[in-house]
Amino acid sequence: MAIELSPELIELERQAWAEIQAGTLTAATAEAVHAAVAAHAEATGQDRLAVETELKRTVRHPE
Repeated sequence: MAIELSPELIELERQAWAEIQAGTLTAATAEAVHAAVAAHAEATGQDRLAVETELKRTVRHPE
């Protein structure tokens, strides 16, 4: 089964990735991404780790 990601989840991870690259990631941003991943996984019946892995791959390695 393919991992489904919402546009909102992708945008949240893009913001976090930009902060990571700039060295400005806050705990609040990291917690927001984690909570969103967990909520998305639960709502869609997908494995949380699989959602997080696919989200990071999509944002950080789009090729």
